[in-house]
Amino acid sequence: MRLTTYTDYALRVLIFLAVHPERRPTIAEIAAAYGISKNHLMKVVVELGRAGEIVTTRGKNGGLGLARDPAAIGLGDLVRRTEPDLALAPCFDPARAVCAIQPACRLKGVLAEARSAFLGVLDSYTLADLVLDPQPIAALLGDPPPSPES
Repeated sequence: MRLTTYTDYALRVLIFLAVHPERRPTIAEIAAAYGISKNHLMKVVVELGRAGEIVTTRGKNGGLGLARDPAAIGLGDLVRRTEPDLALAPCFDPARAVCAIQPACRLKGVLAEARSAFLGVLDSYTLADLVLDPQPIAALLGDPPPSPES
């Protein structure tokens, strides 16, 4: 199974915001930190805002922030929302299923079980789990957060 770039970018935005809860990063800042397209990121940010995952503020002091606690953002739910098609093979869609052995084939069941296991693992994690130790991530993004002693 392979996640789309859209889902990848959604996860990256959420990780960035979880690592920087004390400020309001911009789309341009996040795009530069990851070396990805600002235009693609804008579309992702709009959808994350509509889904209630992030808050966006326009203007001079604008930026992005998480709308919910990172522990309340489940990875499985996010992937289900951002992935357009979790059908692993054409036989998952009866309109596209053109296979001579489909009536006797057990592959669809095996793939469905694998997809279920994949999503089950994601369901056991939240955004908070991805940023348990934010300092190494922030350092790699070029912006270390304040140390805990500060």
